[in-house]
Amino acid sequence: MSAADELIERIARRLLPSPQATEVTATLAPDFMPEGGFQGPRRDAAVLIALVHRGDAMSVLYTERSPDLRSHSGQIAFPGGKIDPEDAGPGDAAVREASEEVALDPHDARILGYMPAYFTGSNYLITPVVAEVTPRRDFVPNPGEVKTVFEVPLPLLMKEETFGTFRIRRKDREGTSWQIAHQGLVIWGITANLTRQFYEMVLKPEVQV
Repeated sequence: MSAADELIERIARRLLPSPQATEVTATLAPDFMPEGGFQGPRRDAAVLIALVHRGDAMSVLYTERSPDLRSHSGQIAFPGGKIDPEDAGPGDAAVREASEEVALDPHDARILGYMPAYFTGSNYLITPVVAEVTPRRDFVPNPGEVKTVFEVPLPLLMKEETFGTFRIRRKDREGTSWQIAHQGLVIWGITANLTRQFYEMVLKPEVQV
């Protein structure tokens, strides 16, 4: 087994083997509470944290959303979206969305596990799905949803100094999110927060020797 394969298996052991149960996620507080609260029930969503594995090299897949989208246009995101009734669960939804957004072949993805759910101020309950992806073809952005596709080398995300902070102002309230700068792009908000959670949960133990 190669060093990259061994790393993948260690990462898998640090993840949750299944999505968190409803009784656990029901107690989550949102990362931001809008004025007046939420107007409806939480909406379930899933994102794919794809560990792209090519030989000994590994990276994490990100997308730059289309500037024409009505929500979160132009932001950096993991492939993902709402969980449809036809989906078997968050894993199925995350892989399906990645297939639709960047032409990921579902057969190239092996789900390793899950991270704790993340409740957003836009009333989405996001389940992060972590998968090993061994691509046999290039990723191709769906122009209706994605402007560009790019990858961040995994060794870069294993460094504490890669993560900075970003100040966010919503009306009269201020907050912070994590921030990652890479090749002229800035990953911030939910995506950076999930990346930081991934670092704390599964990557940081690799450098704590």
